[in-house]
Amino acid sequence: MKQSAETISNPKAAVLGLQHLLAMYSGSVLVPLLIGGALGFSAKQLTYLVSIDIFMCGLATFLQLRSNRFMGIGLPVVLGCAVQAIEPLKMIGKNYSIGAMYGSIIVAGLVVILISGWFAKIKKLFPPVVTGSLITVIGLTLIPVAVGNLGGGDGIKNFGDPKNLAVGLLTVVVILAINGWARGFFQSIAVLVGLIVGTLVAGMMGMVSLAPVMSASWFHFPQLFYFGRPQFEPAPIITMIIISLVSMVESTGVYFALGDIVDRPIEEADLKKGYRAEGLAIIFGGLFNTFPYTAFSQNVGLVQLSGIKTRKPIYFAAGFLVLLGLLPKVGALATIIPTPVLGGAMLVMFGMVAVQGIRMLQSVDFTSDQNLLIAATSIGAGLGVTVKPEIFNAIPDQAKLFLQNGIVVASLIAVILNLLFAKIGNNGHELDGQSTKD
Repeated sequence: MKQSAETISNPKAAVLGLQHLLAMYSGSVLVPLLIGGALGFSAKQLTYLVSIDIFMCGLATFLQLRSNRFMGIGLPVVLGCAVQAIEPLKMIGKNYSIGAMYGSIIVAGLVVILISGWFAKIKKLFPPVVTGSLITVIGLTLIPVAVGNLGGGDGIKNFGDPKNLAVGLLTVVVILAINGWARGFFQSIAVLVGLIVGTLVAGMMGMVSLAPVMSASWFHFPQLFYFGRPQFEPAPIITMIIISLVSMVESTGVYFALGDIVDRPIEEADLKKGYRAEGLAIIFGGLFNTFPYTAFSQNVGLVQLSGIKTRKPIYFAAGFLVLLGLLPKVGALATIIPTPVLGGAMLVMFGMVAVQGIRMLQSVDFTSDQNLLIAATSIGAGLGVTVKPEIFNAIPDQAKLFLQNGIVVASLIAVILNLLFAKIGNNGHELDGQSTKD
């Protein structure tokens, strides 16, 4: 039996926090590397960008952990860079300026705060049939990312190399074995042990390089407007507002999933405070020349897998992120984990997210054809768009930002169908997707 969250000690919470950090670290580091590389940043600039981005991930997570009357959803949620912002930010930086990129982020954060109360009212549009479908899609759309990493990373020459598959699958086996046969705290840190074992074996096979650690500096401190003062251009601002709306939809799914895992109903007031915290984190990202931040889906599966539902480990994870952001040489240690090893851990965690959505769908009355159609169509469309986003290549670029995101498409379809069937179905009685089978 997994250890009770209420009795967990600080040392154990710190180890669990490290597990959360390693689960999200590569995704957070990837964003500054891709954007900085595309914009021609020097090695020194990239080092700063990665370090301060990690620092801001920790700060953004702290903003969400403690709930007060104004902000913070108070769930065990980790915040990281919004991956969907990568291509728009690269486009803004190349076609306008670095200043326009950060000006658009600041304005987008302000808009998120201003509309948080209105956006929180969408809770009424998210009964179990909608939230279950959305969370299932979040998990399933992340699984191809995990498989790509398992093969060594999409686009590399030796993709699917037997060595990559071996260390990735070894990581999966270690995680499954510990969950199957271990007990107590050791069972809770199965992912961390899997990452360590996978990395050690990969090191023996010559797949681990310490170069990032050797080249990193010892200390960095956040600086306002490091890359330049913000500039405010209409088109970039509109683009980043759209990206922020997409992120808010995804965060909504994460909040509902975590609420279900920790047995806490998510109310309209909770969503409002969660959105406000994200908005403030986005503003800080613009001021300190990093990126917009949003709830990380991959850590949802880790909360479910570890069985530890308290926020205590996340406080440690946030503290570690802040520390690693200030000490780049130490932070670079986490980057030596080989991509296939991360892919193996991600495969298990993302699968857990999908299963959490399926579990939520178990409370839905599927004797109703309407509920079957809502789940089937939204999940099918969300996965279809994820696999073939080019189906929308012919539409305007601003619309692509929405419609090439499988999670957003699944959300829109589920909400619209639920509202439509509530109007015309069930003999005039509103469908809420919450009734259960007899």
